[in-house]
Amino acid sequence: MTTPPRTAETPQLGALPLARGAVDRGSERRVAEDLFGTILDLPSTRVMYISGGKTLIRDTGSNTSELVLQRPGPGGFGSNPVYLGRTLEAGSAAIGADIVMVTVPEPETAPAVEGARWAGLREVATTLGALDAGLFVEACAVSNWHATHTHCPRCGAPTELEQGGWVRRCPEDGSQHFPRTDPAIIVAITDPQDRILLGSAAAWPGNRYSTLAGFVEPGESLEAAVIREVAEEANVVVRNPQYLGSQPWPFPCSLMLGFCAEADGTEPQADGIEMSDVRWFTRTELTDAVAAGELTIPSSISIARNLIDRWYGGPVPEPVPAGGK
Repeated sequence: MTTPPRTAETPQLGALPLARGAVDRGSERRVAEDLFGTILDLPSTRVMYISGGKTLIRDTGSNTSELVLQRPGPGGFGSNPVYLGRTLEAGSAAIGADIVMVTVPEPETAPAVEGARWAGLREVATTLGALDAGLFVEACAVSNWHATHTHCPRCGAPTELEQGGWVRRCPEDGSQHFPRTDPAIIVAITDPQDRILLGSAAAWPGNRYSTLAGFVEPGESLEAAVIREVAEEANVVVRNPQYLGSQPWPFPCSLMLGFCAEADGTEPQADGIEMSDVRWFTRTELTDAVAAGELTIPSSISIARNLIDRWYGGPVPEPVPAGGK
């Protein structure tokens, strides 16, 4: 096979699929006690219904879709609405529309819309425009936080929503609690032969390989986390970590911080706990293994795939699914 061409200078990571957005989150508007009452009757206000991490989607083309945002119903926003912000560009809503997230226990409890379907973020992220992708990521992340932080961590009392749904206050001790984001590094490691180090996590089904990643520990810099995680998972010493870009990963609450780093080509050793296998790949080896179905690599919505494609010099070719085009 022919090794894919490489450019003289590979650019930094650009606009990643889950890092797009066109929403003014309006932190100054959240503090207004009458926020929801003020925007309820505005003609432009729209509701985004969320249930189990899914929302209503309308397919608009062979590989395009949009959020289905609706006018508030007769009962208003219902209980525990969350203010997502005001749109900065047109899309599924007009410019300047206020968007409110409403969580429903089951899809059937939301207003039905003809021609719409319920879909998760992983399924449709790359088919949405910037406005809709940003809204879905935001809604997914904040709804996950509300679902898992219903009680005060200090005294155990049920908490109440404030500031447009972005603060939970304990009525017993008055403490405030804010949405959680867990930083995690993810790194493309190369050696002097320009091979890339990929690993297969013990928890993953099948023969999937990806770039190495791990959570940043308290009191640790991002660069130190890169060096530590690679040493722990692959027994490889890396140097010169360079930041490339980031994107939220709301499954449930991570922020993935992408890096590249260098290693001397030492033979890696999987830790046998988190990683079942780690190994170096040339471009030819990776191309052949993916084409033969011997391994799979992450989907295009992940920062891992963007790191791999950046090293590769373009999208890694993948087999066309049966019945695909």
